[in-house]
Parts: sequence; C-alpha cells; structure tokens
Amino acid sequence: MTQPEQYVHQPVMLDEVMQMWPTERDGFYIDGTFGRGGHSRALLAWLGPQGRLAGIDRDPQAVATAEALAAEDERFSIHAGRFDCLPDVVAAVGRPLTGILLDLGVSSPQLDDPARGFSFLRDGPLDMRMDPSRGESAAEWLARAEEHDIANVLYRYGEEKRSRAIARRIVAERERQPLDTTLALAGLIESVLGRGQPGKHPATRSFQAIRIHVNQELEALEQVLEQAQACLAPGGRLAVISFHSLEDRQVKLFLRDAEGRRPQPRGLPLPPQPVLMRSLGKARLAGADEIARNPRSRSAVLRVAEKV
Repeated sequence: MTQPEQYVHQPVMLDEVMQMWPTERDGFYIDGTFGRGGHSRALLAWLGPQGRLAGIDRDPQAVATAEALAAEDERFSIHAGRFDCLPDVVAAVGRPLTGILLDLGVSSPQLDDPARGFSFLRDGPLDMRMDPSRGESAAEWLARAEEHDIANVLYRYGEEKRSRAIARRIVAERERQPLDTTLALAGLIESVLGRGQPGKHPATRSFQAIRIHVNQELEALEQVLEQAQACLAPGGRLAVISFHSLEDRQVKLFLRDAEGRRPQPRGLPLPPQPVLMRSLGKARLAGADEIARNPRSRSAVLRVAEKV
C-alpha cells in the first residue's frame, strides 16, 4: 500500500545528528536505516562533491524511495538488506568508512500503513515484518509457537509483567479461530489487561515484543555494533537513535565495553582494557519543540561515539 499524499517524513533529531555525526565533507557514510531518507537527504546536502553515502534498508518501499534518490544523486547508492550486512556494503564501495547512522525501530510510514500490521490503532493483517517477502509473519509465529515461548518473548522484549496470562489466552484463542489481524490481537490483550493507563494502549508492550522477535532486531543490532567498530576508520563516528530501553541499554553497554570500562571481577586484577571508541558526551534527547512537532520523537535517545 502506498503512503497517503499528505504524508510528510519527519526525521528524528535531525539537527543533533547533523551537529555530531558527520566530520568530513568528502568522506564515506552509511545510513544503515534509510527509511524515507530524511537523514540521508540532509547529509547529501552537506556532503562535498567527492563525498559518498550508502543507504541500507530491508523494507521494499524504503528501497524504492532510495532508488529514486540514487537516480538523482550519483554520490548515493542503496543496498537492500538488514543493516548487519555492513561489511559487504563497505567492501562494495571500497572506501574508508567515515560514519554510520542507525535510526532504530519501526518507521512512521510502516506504522501508518495498516497493511504492514505494525500498529494496533488500525485493522490490518498481523504481519510486522520489515521485509514482507522474507521470514515468518507475526500471525504465522503466533499460530505455531509454544505457550512458554510466547510468554518469554513478551516478557523479554516487551517487559510485559503479565506475559504468561496473555500467552495462555493467545493459545486458547487460536484453537477457536486464527489470530491473524492487528485488532484481533490488540482486543485479546486488552481483554486480559484491561484498559490500562490513559494515553497508552495495553497492547503497546506486546506489539513491540512480537515485532522485535519477528524481525530479530536486537540480534541484528548486536551484530552491526560490532561491525561498525571494526569497519569505521580511525576518527569515524557511530550515531545511534534508539526508541526503547532494550535498544538503548544494548548500545550503552556496547559503548561501555568499547571504552574499556567493563566491570572487572573482585580480586582478579586484569590488564588494562583496550579503548576502541569514546562517547561524545552524554546521551541526547529530543527537545520540547521537536516533540511538539513530532510526538513520536519523545522516546528518542541519541548516542554518538568516535573510533580511536
């Protein structure tokens, strides 16, 4: 399904990213989560004539948008796939990597398209795949998964305290009829949890958890963080925008270890740990003005680090 004509993409924390991430106008950068290209277009406007930017995305609609941009600007190329294909993209371009940006999670166009199945606010097929042509949909996974596996996913990735009760209800319901639409799943979760807090749907945590599991998002993040550290040239920068505590915690712990700050066991003196990267200041949050313009930025956290 195409996006409505009135849709205007609003890249999150664009000013902060452009202030902290790019360093060389003729460098080589990777936008590991192209989306609809807001960050990429801003970087291309800043880059010099010898600069290069490669985009990565596994969403077919995002890739189509990126292909149109590549036709307009020869400094840009798009690579279809998950962002942990980073070494392949670096090898294909054949230049030292100056910076990589990761804008994590689901994009606004994906949320707003009912056919993608990410949102509990509109009825649609229960899909949730970033690339609908690959892998198992949320409905397919829920139809076959063991009750304890569903509960574990809801608890681990959604921090849902009543994960077992929800998993029990899902297994009972699928015996009666297929659970294959977003509103059906949202209604089932609400029937277990009740209305919940004002302004927050009770299905929020569970939808997040199932999406993360279906797309293997945290596994891919772990891979790409290690790849970024290895692929960046000295002085190159890694910028990561996360939207929930699991993502940000993973980035924070990665940077702690890369800075040589890993806790050491008591009574076991170890040699100094190598410093591979250094954080550029503390984590940044979206400002009040941006949150007013784009409420989805309210949970965004930006961390930037430099390879040493």
